[in-house]
Amino acid sequence: MTAQSTHVDHELVAAAAEVARTRCRGDNHTMAAAGRARDGRIVTAVNAYHFTGGPCAELVLIGAAAAQGVHELETVVAVGDRDRGIVPPCGRCRQVLLDYFPGIEVIVGSGDRVRAVPVAELLPETYVWADHRIDAE
Repeated sequence: MTAQSTHVDHELVAAAAEVARTRCRGDNHTMAAAGRARDGRIVTAVNAYHFTGGPCAELVLIGAAAAQGVHELETVVAVGDRDRGIVPPCGRCRQVLLDYFPGIEVIVGSGDRVRAVPVAELLPETYVWADHRIDAE
């Protein structure tokens, strides 16, 4: 495994928590995500729950970031509504984050164990979608 990052972007966590607190209302929007762009901007989003498998907050975040001209995210965090705190990404989101942003760090944990880790650590021995790795070569 890769060494974990020691820096946690607390401003990013606070941004996601604020969106979870103020924008997540009812069963359709229960999670918020925030991402830090390479230029320092913060982009936020909420999930769109639907029984057919609506997108998680992290996936909505990727689309919202692109719509705002942010094509490279460095760090991401998801926070649950009702003061649930930081929630790690599901398996689908882990894979999508790795495919889109192979170097992204994900903030996970709770209490004094909050940490930022490379997304690849959350998916050891993972499949890497070749089409998204062309620029890395």
